[in-house]
Amino acid sequence: MSRTVYVHIGAPKTGTTYLQDRLSRNARTLASNGVHVPSGSVFHSPALFHFRAALDLLDQDWGGEPGHAEGSWSTMVRQVRRRSDTVVISHEILAPAPPEKIAKLRNDLQGSEIHIVYSARDLGRQLPAAWQESIKQGRRWKFARFLEKAEKGDAWFMRAFDLPTVLNHWSRDLPPERVHVVTVPPAGAPNTELWHRFCRVFGIDPAWAPLESERANESLGIAETQLLRELNSRIDRRVRRSAPHDQLIADLLVHSELGARKSTKVQVPPDRHPWAAEQADRWIDWIKGSGVDVIGDGDDLRPIPPDPDARWHDPDTVSNKALARAAIDALTVMTREAASRPDPRRELGARLRKRAKQLRER
Repeated sequence: MSRTVYVHIGAPKTGTTYLQDRLSRNARTLASNGVHVPSGSVFHSPALFHFRAALDLLDQDWGGEPGHAEGSWSTMVRQVRRRSDTVVISHEILAPAPPEKIAKLRNDLQGSEIHIVYSARDLGRQLPAAWQESIKQGRRWKFARFLEKAEKGDAWFMRAFDLPTVLNHWSRDLPPERVHVVTVPPAGAPNTELWHRFCRVFGIDPAWAPLESERANESLGIAETQLLRELNSRIDRRVRRSAPHDQLIADLLVHSELGARKSTKVQVPPDRHPWAAEQADRWIDWIKGSGVDVIGDGDDLRPIPPDPDARWHDPDTVSNKALARAAIDALTVMTREAASRPDPRRELGARLRKRAKQLRER
């Protein structure tokens, strides 16, 4: 049996949400054309299944009760082994996997021709996006502290972003033609451009996946991010833990009201740009020296230099006026949501009155 498995390992904040949702929504038509996206169960989307499989492989439990992902990786392996043609596995938490976990994946999928796919984005855009994502998940650190951790390279997100380190681990003993780097197009490019680059890697004809993704990972402005930081502190949200209010915050604030507001964007400060540019040079040198397959342009990985005439806005020092406006908008949407929900007391009263009427009529 001839089987090719593409393992897309991230990195985070490189269009992975868009990619995984589009693969999930078009899984049936892709399968009819010989490209399989394992789903695990009809009750779960392929994207959720791949997340849980990655968690299980890495012995982690992000966002759920302990053991909630247990058995997902073995289910993934069984599904892969039942397929021929092409199989796609995708989740960004795989990028910084330690060598022993990479070896387990390779061993469990032996008998397949394994390809590693890594999507990369310039740090000028990736670092602000990653900081905002951590705030969405419950973190409370300032952008300055986040950048300090980035330069030291001792944070999880930088172990996932550092292209040479990630691919030195994942590409070991693989021929360079089986290692693919997909560069994220420059700012302003349509999502379809990134999608077409992924299609080239996986051997997908875009016509096989006509349904567009319905998910977007919105970028917040500095006022909205600061508001969320304050909210995280007040209600003591915990990173990587599920809580009743987390979905409410994600759906109502991040993905609707706050994400839709027009506000000053978070940007890497000008004095950090030389470091980000140095990282880009190192990444591009590694790509050229390794001979791996590149889809896109290596220069996409270079951060755009800051405009010397433009003022940089510090996301850690937001004005009270801007913060108040964001808070009022957030309070408005939360109030409307609360008002639209049924009142359990009224429902109980209606049921009791109905029951009393039935008893009287007997």
